[in-house]
Amino acid sequence: MTDAPFIHESAYVDDGAVIGAGTKIWHFCHVMPGAVIGARCSLGQNVVVMGGTKIGSNVKIQNNVSVYEGVELEDDVFCGPSMVFTNVINPRSHVPRKDEYRRTLVRRGASIGANATVVCGTTLGEYCFVGAGAVVSRDVPAHAIVVGVPARISGWICECGVRLDDGLMELSCPACGKTYSKKGEKVARITDEER
Repeated sequence: MTDAPFIHESAYVDDGAVIGAGTKIWHFCHVMPGAVIGARCSLGQNVVVMGGTKIGSNVKIQNNVSVYEGVELEDDVFCGPSMVFTNVINPRSHVPRKDEYRRTLVRRGASIGANATVVCGTTLGEYCFVGAGAVVSRDVPAHAIVVGVPARISGWICECGVRLDDGLMELSCPACGKTYSKKGEKVARITDEER
């Protein structure tokens, strides 16, 4: 027996939306036709998910977030309260731009802080961390911590969510002990087999 999704009585899930097992959709949400949401997700109050979006499994989307067409969230992504996605680079109310949507990809395990803005056409790398209030206007490397306006790299973060101790070519996590190789702005986990 699968765990059926929970949909609060005040939420609207339109016909044609796909909702995975165990997903919880809370107060005043709207999930439109063509949206695909994986298993064990949580959509907080007042979340809108447009058609043509894809949300992986175990994704947490906090209150007041709109996931617009052209946005894809892989598994284990966290979207903080009131963070913002965009899908058009130069919007005008009187000029239709639906054929100009730019894709935004948020890779597995990435976290986006409260009130951050992600400008369309960017990719957020695996397990990166976007600080609260940051404005992301270019791609973010895997495991990078980015803060500020515009967002800039301020350090590196482990899969477990703890800032990595910075070394010249190798980084280590003081909490879980995982180690990472670092070459410029490329950080990758070192597995036991690679040691």
